Amino acid sequence: MGGKRVHLSTTPEALRPSGGAKDWYSARELAGLPGLPGTERRVVSRAANEDLPSRPRAGRGGGKEYALASLPGLTQRALLMRGADATEATPATDGPAKEGGHRLPQWGRYERLPDKTKAEATLRLNALVAVEQLTGTGTSRMDAYAQVAAQYDADPATLRRWAAHVRHVPRADWLPALAPGYLGRTATADCSVEAWDFFKGDYLRLEAPGAAACYGRLKRAAAEHGWTVPSLRTIERRIRREIPKQARVLARHGAEALGRLFLAQERDKTALHALECTNADGHKFDVFVRFPGGTVGRPCLLAWQDVHSGMIVSWRVDKTESAELVRLAFGDLVERYGIPASAHLDNGRGFASKWVTGGMKWRHRFKVKAEEPKGVLTALGVTVHWATPYHGQAKPIERAFKDLCETIAKHPANSGAYTGNKPEAKPEDYGSRAVPLADFLKTVESEINAHNTRQGRRSKVCQGRSFAEMFAESYAQAPIRKATAEQRRLWLLAAEGLRAQNPSGHVMLLGNRYWHEALVPYAGQPVVVRFDPQRVQEPVHVYAADGRYVCHAECQAAVGFADIAAAREHAKAKGNFRRATKAALAAERKLAASDVAAQLPDVEAPEVPGAKVVRLDFGRMALMEAPAEDANDAAFGRAVAMLEQGRRQGGGE
Repeated sequence: MGGKRVHLSTTPEALRPSGGAKDWYSARELAGLPGLPGTERRVVSRAANEDLPSRPRAGRGGGKEYALASLPGLTQRALLMRGADATEATPATDGPAKEGGHRLPQWGRYERLPDKTKAEATLRLNALVAVEQLTGTGTSRMDAYAQVAAQYDADPATLRRWAAHVRHVPRADWLPALAPGYLGRTATADCSVEAWDFFKGDYLRLEAPGAAACYGRLKRAAAEHGWTVPSLRTIERRIRREIPKQARVLARHGAEALGRLFLAQERDKTALHALECTNADGHKFDVFVRFPGGTVGRPCLLAWQDVHSGMIVSWRVDKTESAELVRLAFGDLVERYGIPASAHLDNGRGFASKWVTGGMKWRHRFKVKAEEPKGVLTALGVTVHWATPYHGQAKPIERAFKDLCETIAKHPANSGAYTGNKPEAKPEDYGSRAVPLADFLKTVESEINAHNTRQGRRSKVCQGRSFAEMFAESYAQAPIRKATAEQRRLWLLAAEGLRAQNPSGHVMLLGNRYWHEALVPYAGQPVVVRFDPQRVQEPVHVYAADGRYVCHAECQAAVGFADIAAAREHAKAKGNFRRATKAALAAERKLAASDVAAQLPDVEAPEVPGAKVVRLDFGRMALMEAPAEDANDAAFGRAVAMLEQGRRQGGGE
């Protein structure tokens, strides 16, 4: 047999005696051994964390037993040297591997070995296979050992020890059984349990102190309490060896950092279509802008994005993120493209406002009341999913804002107005300029258009095309819900408490006059106006106080005092108004006043009815009107009058 001779190292640790140590140990037997925690409870916890192979423990007390082959090398060596009782050892058979049997722990240990150790196990297996092949051809076993040992430059006695090691092992499990059990350096410096607990309590906290600083405090405490403390390097190695990385990250950096260690969910957008799913969020730009009125501040962009294509479908800019800004941007989306089926929003005050999502069952911020108004998204049947704020994986628009921060905030047109993205990153020219709002809006519009039409997008949906192309392609084939004229008015802001002015019925709003001839009957009455505050020159919708729609009133702009053309147009419109009113009146008034008078019948005077009961009045007035020539009659009349008056006052005869 020819071939390259390979030197095989041999170690006593690789040769586990067949009857010296047990194959399974309980947590109580393992507690305190080198390489394992000092208490039974911590041994069980560590075994659960590392998913060590186990089986139910027979006997009183129950519990679990752990396979010898799955334990740390330092622990295995200690157990082998101890020569523990082997009465509970379970001889392996050539049968199939079973949970808790001999084969599974062997292969589990083998999988955790480095490639160098696995390669040496393969060489040992090849040597024993060669011995078996020679004995199968009639060669004596001793001669076979000698020939194979010569080929592999090994001692025949070494091969015999390997063969004895796998004598009771199934042939399919020889490879893991032959893997060397290198333990490396087994001696470790002593460390008091109290010192180890002190260091972990100091090191594993959110302030994330350095190991050297914690070690310094440990040395001072050890001198006070008489603890045994190893070197800093030994402490650091033990931290890395015994405390899982995820536990260290949670203790020193918090739950958010721990969440980043968990694999993010990948969401497939290819199954969606345009406007089937949208998401929206606000972003405050790091640019100083001068708003109308002279105030300077950082503007807020509120944008809606189509999830399928990634295209930004609508946006608005204002001083702050608010419910009004959300409604206006959503209104632009509805006006331009249609009503989306669903929306992913965070539960900020702007999105969770009752004017946006009022009436929804799970809004996470405000209580749902039966009497609260329906929000615009609720009224239009948009399904809302509440996402985690400041979490880019839940809202794809966060990724778009990252690009817009670079293209808009640092645009040449905003030079000198950039503020930096954090206080310590202020540029040298900080606060030297504020961009007028109109100029800033032009930059935003241009850069968002460039963002939507940029080629070479690498998402699974775009595959090299732009967001706008993918949106247009899907939009042309998707079922889109279009809003009616009445639905489109829902997103406009409502100005209540206004009153139509006398005598024309015009409405004053934000310093502008709005009028339509349908407002004349409402002069002096309260009305409700729906309008876009960022487009006040456009017509507004006027409703009566009881909610009935009245008209679409145009803005009546003021003109120059000597503007002849404007005066002529006004006079013409006024003349048309008069003629239309006269025509309407003529259509309603079929008869002239003379015709109405001619058709009225003459009314005769009523007859005077005859009196059936006559009552004489003997009062003082009757006496005063008596003839003066008859003095006796007058005196008699006065006497009768006095008697009558007395009778009335006394109630008698």
